[in-house]
Amino acid sequence: MAPKQFWIETLGCPKNQVDSDKLVGTLLADGYVGAAGPDVADLVVVNTCAFVEEARQESIDTILALTDGKAPGAEVVVTGCLAERYGDELADALPEVSAVAGFGVPVTLGRKGGGPAPSLDLLNLPRPRSSRPWAYVKVAEGCDRACGFCAIPSFRGKQRSRSITDILAEVDALEAQEIVLVAQDLAAFGRDQGQGERAIVPLVEAVAARVAWVRLLYLYPSDLTDRLIDAVLATGVPYFDLSLQHVSAPLLRKMRRWGDGERFTERLRVIRQREPAAAFRSNFIVGYPGETETDHDQLLAFVEEAQLDWCGFFAYSPEEGTYATTLEGVVPAGLMHDRLAELRELQDHITEAKRDELLGTTVRVLVDTPGDARSHREAPEIDGLIHVPESLAPGTFVDVVITEAFGPDLHAVPVR
Repeated sequence: MAPKQFWIETLGCPKNQVDSDKLVGTLLADGYVGAAGPDVADLVVVNTCAFVEEARQESIDTILALTDGKAPGAEVVVTGCLAERYGDELADALPEVSAVAGFGVPVTLGRKGGGPAPSLDLLNLPRPRSSRPWAYVKVAEGCDRACGFCAIPSFRGKQRSRSITDILAEVDALEAQEIVLVAQDLAAFGRDQGQGERAIVPLVEAVAARVAWVRLLYLYPSDLTDRLIDAVLATGVPYFDLSLQHVSAPLLRKMRRWGDGERFTERLRVIRQREPAAAFRSNFIVGYPGETETDHDQLLAFVEEAQLDWCGFFAYSPEEGTYATTLEGVVPAGLMHDRLAELRELQDHITEAKRDELLGTTVRVLVDTPGDARSHREAPEIDGLIHVPESLAPGTFVDVVITEAFGPDLHAVPVR
């Protein structure tokens, strides 16, 4: 009898990808084999995202498309953030699926609606060896912060850090050249275990002793201490993914966040002074309740001055149960999207200019797949790529000269 085949469709952030990788390991251990596509699988698992309305709609659309295209007799299981947050409601609304199950139980096809089923501790489940030269490693689950716009703590729970021993064992098993550490609040790693305020530093140092590259996604600016900056720079991957969200001090207080544009600018200056080649990424919310034209102008001025390599701008999405939904000053949708367009156009020009500056320079890259590579400036699956000759072997580090720039992507040839 042929083994059953599975397909996992992953939506959302890198943390979801780690959960899916752990489910792959569990399914393989249970005797399943990977399917060539969702239309031939016996089991289709949809790992959903529910961070904002757009992500929830994408999750629903994906579920419906996969149920329509599934093989006769195949089962579709919905898991992840959407299933955890709206389990019963989702089960009632989607009679097409076999089960709706929250975190840790998608491979146990219990009764519909997430009935009694043994829970799996996804955080500490083993994973198969990475099929790519890089891998995400989740170091903690949940979050202890109370940001005004974010509902994640309500369904992901309080922060729960893993032990450094377990993390290093996973790093060794993955056999990757680059490890990307991820968590909802990465710099707070270990705080819930009484390890002190900066347990992230010894973790970064321990991982860096095992692999060639270590990258961190992402960091709260209030936790970006001199010691943590030094630890990141010492890895040889001077890449800083900073969760800024805005620069207006009054608006940030309404977001229940720390900081302002001046403080952020100073941290960027300090890092660039220590390492001129440092690369920066951040994300900003546009249209948060109470955002004024003055707030928007401050953000535009900051983006122009900061010259970040990469930026994401997102329309505010009201999330049930969050503090932001109680605030006055709702920004009209049309105005919100005008502000988004203005910011994105500005950042596109900055990103292109930053890429143009690399023309003629020599950089070290990690080859991900035939023809595609990345330097320290590009996080996997998020930023641009460096296109290289397909003859370069995946998993190798190569010194290349940048020859052309096309928007966020670059072309390069090996140093002769």
